[in-house]
Amino acid sequence: MIDKTWDSAAQAVADIPDRASLAVGGFGLSGNPIALIEALLAQGTRDLSVVSNNCGVDDWGLGILLNAKRIRKMTSSYVGENKEFERQFLTGELELELTPQGTLAEKLRAGGSGIAAFYTQTGVGTQVAEGGLPRRYDGAGNIAVASPVKDVRTFEVSGTPREYVLEEAIVTDFSLVHALKGDRHGNLIFNKAARNFNPLAAMAGRICIAQVEELVEPGELDPDAIHLPGIYVHRMVEAGRDIDKRIERRTVTDSATDAAAVPEGA
Repeated sequence: MIDKTWDSAAQAVADIPDRASLAVGGFGLSGNPIALIEALLAQGTRDLSVVSNNCGVDDWGLGILLNAKRIRKMTSSYVGENKEFERQFLTGELELELTPQGTLAEKLRAGGSGIAAFYTQTGVGTQVAEGGLPRRYDGAGNIAVASPVKDVRTFEVSGTPREYVLEEAIVTDFSLVHALKGDRHGNLIFNKAARNFNPLAAMAGRICIAQVEELVEPGELDPDAIHLPGIYVHRMVEAGRDIDKRIERRTVTDSATDAAAVPEGA
């Protein structure tokens, strides 16, 4: 039987070398593979090139690797909520490849599907296609590295000529993802919003490492409920159901506060 489980997160990430490229699942703080990120931090791996929707916050998610100066480049679609990210980027310590969110998702999916590149309308007529977006500053406010000009072609769609920009797929050395359940063959089920970029990141990594909250035996998962087949997953670590799950920005109040705010008789 193929058993892809490893005893610990530390063992699963032990061979990730300096200057490796990583695709990491998560959206905000939802679905972050935090056990794997913490293990990578503990072993001291540095100069990482990371592809992820965002870089977490200052003290959580990928933000803990950023704070330790372990990341040299981020490929992301959103970079807010992290002051250290802003500081490192503006001082030239961090390179950033800013990518539209849907384009980033498709670049990861294409990489995992063996598709070298694709054309999309997203970014046409902007610096995404025309080049010049700052990727790295020199520390004095000048652009040291800018995004290149991309190929733009016209295709006729439903009888209407439209411009499309060429985007190359993303394939990384490793991928780190979080799932709700997984079996020993690597089949994964994600939980609601935590599904986000996790399946796409998993597909893009040459070696995919998954942390799961619950590990089950082969055959226990309903085949029709599996979100990602085990063909994409190479290593599994059981992180447990009690792992810390933080909320990036709480936008609701508790019931006691709500009750106190309602005028009498309302």
